[in-house]
Amino acid sequence: MRVALQIEYHGGPFCGWQSQPSGCSVQDAIERALAGIAAAPVSTRCAGRTDAGVHALMQVVHFDAPTVRPESAWVRGANALLPDTIAVVAAAVVPDDFHARFDAVSRTYRYVLLNDPVRPAMLAGTAGWHHERLSLEPMREALLALEGEHDFSAFRAAECQARSPVRRMYRAAVGQQGSLFTFEFRADGFLHHMIRNIVGSVVRVGRGRETPGWLGQVLAGRDRSRAAPTFSPAGLYLAEVAYPPGRVPALPGPRASVASPFPAFTRPATPVFPAAPAAGAIEGAAA
Repeated sequence: MRVALQIEYHGGPFCGWQSQPSGCSVQDAIERALAGIAAAPVSTRCAGRTDAGVHALMQVVHFDAPTVRPESAWVRGANALLPDTIAVVAAAVVPDDFHARFDAVSRTYRYVLLNDPVRPAMLAGTAGWHHERLSLEPMREALLALEGEHDFSAFRAAECQARSPVRRMYRAAVGQQGSLFTFEFRADGFLHHMIRNIVGSVVRVGRGRETPGWLGQVLAGRDRSRAAPTFSPAGLYLAEVAYPPGRVPALPGPRASVASPFPAFTRPATPVFPAAPAAGAIEGAAA
């Protein structure tokens, strides 16, 4: 019997999704809990591997259950054995050929960035941070160049193991509420560090160090050295995984209580930066 799980987790305490000899990963914690319910070893496969410090609002995994258990047991039983930073949201029996990764048609990631002169304390580990004033519209304009099918080599980590750097980006956008910027990316797949490399580059545009058209030029050049350094993992969330009709497991999707652009925190109503100076005045940070 093959079972699919929808899980969410705070990535801060873990060394990423993928199992490690030290047992420090999210996968290790999930498999230990499931083995406790099944009374036998359990091996899982996920929709998308996340790096150390990266979070998930909706991760999907599947496994072949060595023991028959009701769906509720995989949820309540596993949650009783998991650390507080991981929760199984739902479980569903799926066809024996269902695959959490290969059946997925798109994945959506969000990156939450606090734009404030002072680094955050309460949001540490759950949001990225940049201290110079960012401008929304140039970043929005720059991101449009990423939509469609492209070779994303310019934003690919050197250790990426993907066979091809070509991906189809369905959505690349950014919004702002007060001092929080939320980037959203939906694609058929992502390369290693791809989103964090893109965000770092878009921030350069938002700071006024590059024009919006620069991002498209970097993309077309396929040269990683031209893009910005990799941004922090703290603000990155795997937000949703989509499956084609007829292959969708009976899973609820991201929970409304945590699926807002910035989950579980009150967002500032106004930016903390002082008002922009009048035309011609000297401004320390580029906007």
